[in-house]
Amino acid sequence: MNGLLIVNKEKDMTSRDVVNVICKKFKTRRVGHSGTLDPIATGVLVVAIGNYTKLIDILSSSYKEYVATLKLGIQTDTLDITGNVIDEKPFGVDKELIEDTLYSFLGKSIQEVPKYSAVKINGKKLYEYARDNIDIELPKREIEVKEIELYSYRRDTITFRCIVSKGTYIRSLINDIGKKLNTYATMTELKRTKQGDFKIEDSYTLKSIEKDQFKLLNYEEIFKNYEKYELNDEEYFKVKNGQKMPINFKNDKVIYIYNNEYIALYKKEGNEAKIKIML
Repeated sequence: MNGLLIVNKEKDMTSRDVVNVICKKFKTRRVGHSGTLDPIATGVLVVAIGNYTKLIDILSSSYKEYVATLKLGIQTDTLDITGNVIDEKPFGVDKELIEDTLYSFLGKSIQEVPKYSAVKINGKKLYEYARDNIDIELPKREIEVKEIELYSYRRDTITFRCIVSKGTYIRSLINDIGKKLNTYATMTELKRTKQGDFKIEDSYTLKSIEKDQFKLLNYEEIFKNYEKYELNDEEYFKVKNGQKMPINFKNDKVIYIYNNEYIALYKKEGNEAKIKIML
């Protein structure tokens, strides 16, 4: 079995739990997911099966859309409501201040990775250091917020939508929002509504999948928005052997096709095109 499955992950499940269910359903170990969701989070989890697991890296690099809810005035050790409350602080905000604060995060910035995360330092995951009460300098990374907007605000609760780059922690974004509002903010809910071209409206619950009510996506559907190039016999030989190719396409990436078969994904690098994935 080969294909891509868009899962609507339930709350209180890890991404690995979802993979285990899919492995059992399709009787294969060749299953992977793109873009981990914490147990508190729900929504789009892109699951690759069989040969399609080779797509995970490029799928992970896609922008992601979330709808997040936060609670003002409290801080937890995990930056979400599942953690222990470690501090409280009063707040005074209004809708205009909240909107201005949210908009201030548009564009690129440097974000600190939360200490309760699976990022590894010296071969050990950050949450392992945290559980052992070992202080360690938290890594920082560049992120980008492409879109952000307020959905609702009532008393101590704010809900907003955002589109962010790979590697963005919404928990950390919410923590930074709280700091800008001169208080604390802790994530209470999170739903991923889109990853790349894959929307929550096109996803399936695990219950539906167990009942065989689902559709596996193929290369044609996954790469529907990519530029395509039809190879001749000579070019096909070169591509099958992973050779560099001349720039014979307009966009940054291209799907090479031969006899209606998807062969490879190539990407521009300098004055040449280099193989990204052999399909």
